[in-house]
Amino acid sequence: MTKRLTTLLFDLDGTLINTNELIIASFTETLSLFFPNQVFTREDILPFIGPPLSETFQQFLPDRVDEMTAVYREHNIANHDALVLEYDGVYEAVRALYEENYKLAIVSTKRYDVIMRGLKLTGLDKFFQVVIGLDQVNQAKPDPEGIKMALSLLNATADEAIMVGDNYHDILAGKNAGTLTAGVSWTIKGVQHLQNYHPDYMLATMGDLLKIVRSEEQ
Repeated sequence: MTKRLTTLLFDLDGTLINTNELIIASFTETLSLFFPNQVFTREDILPFIGPPLSETFQQFLPDRVDEMTAVYREHNIANHDALVLEYDGVYEAVRALYEENYKLAIVSTKRYDVIMRGLKLTGLDKFFQVVIGLDQVNQAKPDPEGIKMALSLLNATADEAIMVGDNYHDILAGKNAGTLTAGVSWTIKGVQHLQNYHPDYMLATMGDLLKIVRSEEQ
């Protein structure tokens, strides 16, 4: 029997904050510099949203991954505050979960310092007890390392936790760690893309998460 849910783990980009246009612009800038004679459309770039940068750039120029990453990050940081947007209802839902004493953590494939920048920009930073970034793990999602680290720091177990994300690697990481999983319907890749990975729940709004955790208490 599943324990009562006490612990909620979240991806950041595309889940809690809308960084889609920032990410697309940063990839466009980087690819146009390294491949000036090619045109990359939004549809070309969508598959790159989610996985670590090194994984994506390895597909293009394996011997210049660090250069491409540096260009991407320079553009991303320079334009971060102007292009990051909030999702309706996320702040209110996360605040309610915090006020109801749930354990909350971020597990992202973004570096810790940039995660914190996005959280502070949107006022979400005060709600999370644990933040795990790409630079704090050896293996990125879908490997469960980050989730297991967060659970350990929160003194929680997988059977009382749920991983919430907008991408396939969030769902698979949760499954690999043994948590419940929830996809978000506002994923830029579309609901069907996430449904293919069989999350336990699909959230129409972040408020749905409140209903799920409260129902688990009954």
